[in-house]
Amino acid sequence: MRRSQTRASTKTRFNAGTIESHFQRDRARVIHSAWFRALQSKTQVLGLGESDFYRTRLTHSLEVAQIGTGICEHLRRSATEAQNEWLAPGSLIDAACLAHDIGHSPFGHGGEVALNYMMRDHGGFEANGQTLRILARLGEYSEDNGLDLTRRSMLGIIKYPGFCDELASYRDNAESKAPLNLDDWHPPKGIYSEERDVLDWTLEPFSDADKKTFTSVSAVSGKHGKHAKTRHKSFDTSIMELADDIAYGVHDLEDAIAMLLLSPNQWHTQFLDRLDSTDANPISSNPRFYTDNLFSGKNKNRKHAISKLVGWFIDQVSITEQPELDHPLLRYQACMSQSGTNLLKLLKDFVMDEVILLPELQALQYRGQKVILSIFEIYLHNSERLMPAAVQEESQRSGNPHRALCDYISALTDASATRIYNRFSTPSAGSIFDRV
Repeated sequence: MRRSQTRASTKTRFNAGTIESHFQRDRARVIHSAWFRALQSKTQVLGLGESDFYRTRLTHSLEVAQIGTGICEHLRRSATEAQNEWLAPGSLIDAACLAHDIGHSPFGHGGEVALNYMMRDHGGFEANGQTLRILARLGEYSEDNGLDLTRRSMLGIIKYPGFCDELASYRDNAESKAPLNLDDWHPPKGIYSEERDVLDWTLEPFSDADKKTFTSVSAVSGKHGKHAKTRHKSFDTSIMELADDIAYGVHDLEDAIAMLLLSPNQWHTQFLDRLDSTDANPISSNPRFYTDNLFSGKNKNRKHAISKLVGWFIDQVSITEQPELDHPLLRYQACMSQSGTNLLKLLKDFVMDEVILLPELQALQYRGQKVILSIFEIYLHNSERLMPAAVQEESQRSGNPHRALCDYISALTDASATRIYNRFSTPSAGSIFDRV
């Protein structure tokens, strides 16, 4: 069932009357969407233009989809008959995985934080919330319903079923009017209040008790500034999220090694020495194989080790249950083994500490933030002179200039955002013949 069609009754099962071809159509709509294509020019971790080797948001999304399909095939071999009935077909997981990052702004998470700062009094900005907004509102396949995906595909893409403005808790001293440091403005993980009707439609077939439990949040703990968090996700979403975590943890490691941002010495002292020798994982069992192949300097050797790691992580996934939820699509969850969870966290922490937090990479993120802040301010205060006509029209139609402008800027690529910034900020840049 799609939002453009007659709504189903609350007793409708998510798998009743929804055949594989509908999910294939969902996947096709994502792939052929301009929002998806734009991911080829959006930063994953390393800045674009430094090399042709490492991953962009687009190649990352393709890999997430492949891993997600692999997880489903693995689970299908071990699932019970009841679990198999609700295990997603490959095209559905493909659609969710391919779409999961289309809401990301230019310049990675740095751009996300900058947009959230600019939207702090207007509903916030968060990449997952923007993904849902694109699928439900902005996508090009429907005038009023975005890409108009099936209800189950929409459910699989909602990672955080709570509203950003209700989850947010910012520090008291985070009100700088000329921000030079946006560390206090990382957004809460959720969706926008503007899409409340979309969430209601997606959850319509579930019981009131399931809806209440599914959308519940964990109370803020500790010092002020910690955001509240949602507690649940659907069965399909749990598969997509594990695929995303595996791709992030393993493939970012591969990129960093290939770009010579990690040395064998760092690998030994900051990773291997921190491994729990009693934990059953392939690196602990055979550290020499992974060290020799990852740092051999040869693409084939490195890829061989990376592929073995991905395969092992997929094999660590099983199906568990959330007993507080009744419907199988909410009760069943894909879950990583404790050994898999421990190794994946260690890999992610290693790349974060040794690569992402390097001043050289943080400088790229900071530069991207400055670009986003600048063009947002310029357009906002010079809307009639400088803002593209389509954005002006949407601002007037919706009555929310900040959200319309945020939609436009978040859809830019790293390159197009930089060109706009240079056009406004560099006297010798741009031409009257440049398209706005």
